[in-house]
Amino acid sequence: MGLRVLAALDAARLQWYHFKAIIVAGMGLFTDAYDLFCFPPIMVLIGRIYYDHGHESRSQLPYQIPPLVSSVMVGVPLLGTVIGQSIFGWLGDRMGRRKVYGFSLMLMVLSSLGCGFSACKTRTCVLTSLGFFRFLLGVGIGGDYPLSATIMSEFANKRTRGSFIAAVFSMQGFGILFSSAVTMVVCAIFDHASKNATEDHTPEVADLAWRIILAIGAVPAALTLYWRLRMPETARYTALVRRDEQQATEDMVRVGIQLDRIIEEEEVEVEEQERPRNIPAPAVQPYPLISTQFFYEHGRHLIVCALTWFLVDIVFYSSNLFQSQIYRHFLPGRKNMNAYTEAYKVARLQAIIAACSTIPGYWATVFFIDRVGRVKIQVMGFFFMALGLFSIGIPYYMYWDNNTDDVFMFLYGLTFFFSNFGPNTTTFIVPAELFPARFRTSCHGLSGAFGKVGAIIGSVGFLWASHNKREDGFPNAIGMTASLIILGGVCLVGTVLSLFMTETMGRSLEENETKNDNRTEMHPIPI
Repeated sequence: MGLRVLAALDAARLQWYHFKAIIVAGMGLFTDAYDLFCFPPIMVLIGRIYYDHGHESRSQLPYQIPPLVSSVMVGVPLLGTVIGQSIFGWLGDRMGRRKVYGFSLMLMVLSSLGCGFSACKTRTCVLTSLGFFRFLLGVGIGGDYPLSATIMSEFANKRTRGSFIAAVFSMQGFGILFSSAVTMVVCAIFDHASKNATEDHTPEVADLAWRIILAIGAVPAALTLYWRLRMPETARYTALVRRDEQQATEDMVRVGIQLDRIIEEEEVEVEEQERPRNIPAPAVQPYPLISTQFFYEHGRHLIVCALTWFLVDIVFYSSNLFQSQIYRHFLPGRKNMNAYTEAYKVARLQAIIAACSTIPGYWATVFFIDRVGRVKIQVMGFFFMALGLFSIGIPYYMYWDNNTDDVFMFLYGLTFFFSNFGPNTTTFIVPAELFPARFRTSCHGLSGAFGKVGAIIGSVGFLWASHNKREDGFPNAIGMTASLIILGGVCLVGTVLSLFMTETMGRSLEENETKNDNRTEMHPIPI
């Protein structure tokens, strides 16, 4: 009986609810990108307010936030993300996707508001409060990763499942643009209103500007909270974990996914005939996540998913922070800019990179993921990221240290394009397709948590590697060259490791659960 509703879901045509689910599920990723990319210009404002010691000291060296402070501000939310992915992933399998899905979004909304509306005025208090709420924001964002990916995978049909999960992840691109737009608008308004924001003095009202930017990040997430709380449990969780096929069918019909015609016995028989006969259904005997049986059946999958996510996040988060070094080349006369102008131009450069490379990369994946396959796209992405980083890094000391030009920006943008048209997206997709329903969010959460450990290593390590600056404030060229070449080497390791990944394109989630693709025996799906 359980095969009927699952086969119906795999064969269901695209309907309005699928597209609505992309928006609702993607808003957590939208908020994640907003928080990540609004922070560089915000650190400009914070640095000017709390670490600017006057024109005399800045005449030789621009203000500089201590590397320990920068590391904490970057690392704390990532640590929260590690915890959120692990805990919410486990809860998603134990309590159901729906019960914990709304809570993760509420946590994001409240912590975003907390980041913006701290009542502190002294530097220590401000940074402590900001770090605390950014940690909570990271926990909420981390919880959203496994739940959003799994919910979308369990709602989608098998023909377009990859595109739909990729579309959810692509909401990050729009989050980048939105954060840049908000930052530019807020800074422009404050700059116009303020008459005292000279190079020698950053007005106290600038302390309000960065708080507004952070607090606005809560708005898009809050707008989708109602629909997220109204979402039903996924049919696959209800049918396979709760073993209630009737309730699963009712939930799908209630949200507008019409299964009546497909679920007729004749249609199910046709669907069964179309399924590859050499792929068995999930094993009948249950076993826990921490067990020898799980490791035997799915251990290799989990290791590959976790390690590839770990490697791509080292590179992706380091590359994001490398933008701060690019800004220095593209902001001539930076010492003579007021705080609002500098933050505005940083946000504008982020928007240009997002529009020209990041977002096209996301949507290239949406278009090709169910045509080319996950493995090929991930291998290609890692390989071309390596080429881009080597092309930037090897001649950096000799040429681009003082001559950042359009060719440099093209190569740098190319690494972002192939990151998103590659492993940054596929590592989010594959864990939501590869594991049994009763372990799906747990395994996705563990893979993502391991990835965010890589993000901490990449981002904090890069901050310290680039701290040794010259007298003009630019990073040491030899250190930058070594960092970029190392990141290219990490991408090559990811290229090789991705060859061991299992392809999930065109197969139902139940077919992907088995460890051995060559077995021929078929069994009914246990309900």
